[in-house]
Amino acid sequence: MKKITFTTLMMVVVFLGCQKKKMTLTFLDELVVKDSLQFGTTVIGGLSGIDRYKDQYYMVVDDARNPRILQADILIDEDQIQAVNFNNIIKLKDTTSSFYNSNALDLESVFIDAGGKLNLVSEGSIRKGKDPLVFTIDINSRAVTEFIVPDYFKASSKEKPKHNGVFEGSSRGFSTDGFWVAMEAPLRADGEEPTFHKTQSPVRITYFNNKTKLAEKQYAYELEKIDKPAKGKINLNGVTAILEYQEGKFLVVERIYQSGYGSHGNVVRIFNAFADKETTNTLALRSLKKEAYIPLKKELLLDFDSIQKELTEGIIDNIEGITFGPTLSNGNQSVILISDDNFQVYGKQLNQFILLEIHNK
Repeated sequence: MKKITFTTLMMVVVFLGCQKKKMTLTFLDELVVKDSLQFGTTVIGGLSGIDRYKDQYYMVVDDARNPRILQADILIDEDQIQAVNFNNIIKLKDTTSSFYNSNALDLESVFIDAGGKLNLVSEGSIRKGKDPLVFTIDINSRAVTEFIVPDYFKASSKEKPKHNGVFEGSSRGFSTDGFWVAMEAPLRADGEEPTFHKTQSPVRITYFNNKTKLAEKQYAYELEKIDKPAKGKINLNGVTAILEYQEGKFLVVERIYQSGYGSHGNVVRIFNAFADKETTNTLALRSLKKEAYIPLKKELLLDFDSIQKELTEGIIDNIEGITFGPTLSNGNQSVILISDDNFQVYGKQLNQFILLEIHNK
C-alpha cells in the first residue's frame, strides 16, 4: 500500500474544504428611480440590460422605436445604493450604413469589451421576419460589426423561435476570447414553454468567439415550471439575464410573469448554473426534442419571494439585467440587478435597482 504523507493528507483536506464551499446571495438594498423621470431628451424606463465598465454603468433601453443606451453612476456606500445619476445617452444611429434601417433593434442586453466597444443583443422581430442580432458598436454608434448567428435562431428557420422569446441576456466571458448570449424561451424544435406541470423547456446559452465572429459552443439550460395558480391568460417563464462568474459557471435570472396579479405578477429567482465534463455541447443539434443531451446543472440561490417584505410595496418587478457591482466593505463581491418597467404601459411598475452580496461559505 502506498504511504500517505502528511502533505498529501493536508492537500486532500484543503481540496475537500474547497469542495464544500457553497455560494449564497444576500439582499442588501433597493433603490427605485421615480416613474417617468426625464433625462435630457429621454424618459428613464425600459431598462433591460446592464454592464459595469471602469466604474460606469451602461443600460440598454428596450424601445424599438428609439433604441438607446444610458450611461450612469451608481453610487454605493456602506453597502447601500445611495443614488443613480444618469450622465449620458448613446443613441443608435449611423448615417453611413443601412444597418439601423434594415434591422429591428429590440435591445435586450449590453456588455462592454476590453477595447471599450459596446456589444449589444437584439431580439429582432420574428413576426416581421427580422432576425435576432448580436453586434458591436463604438461609443459613437458607428463601426457596426455583426456576429454570425446559427440558422436555427433566425426568423425564417424551420425551428422558428417564439416572437419576443429569442436573445435576451448576455455576459462577457470569463475567458477574454468571447462572450455568452442566452435565449429567453425555448425554440419550438427544442421543447415546450414552461407551464404548471414539469416540461422539457430548454433554452440555449451560446458562446461567440470575438475573433471569428462565430458561435463556438453552446449549453442547454432547463427552465422551471410555473407554481402559482393562474389568474389571467398570460403565464410564462424565461431567462432574462445571465452572468458568467467562473469558467462555465453562471448566475441565471429566471422570471415568471402571470397576468391577473397586478404589480405582483412576477416571480424572480436566481440560479447557479454550471457545466461539467458531462454537459452536452448542443451547438450542432437542430432539435433538442429529437436528441439526447445533458443540460447545465443548476441550484437555486435566491427566490425574491423570501425577501418580499424588504422591497418597495412588496414588489419584485420585471428583473432583466444583472452585472457585477463594486467590492463591498467586507471584501465580498456585489451584484446589481435592474428592472424593465415597460414605461408603465401595462400598469404600475418600478425602475428597481437591487444590490446583492455574494458569499462563498
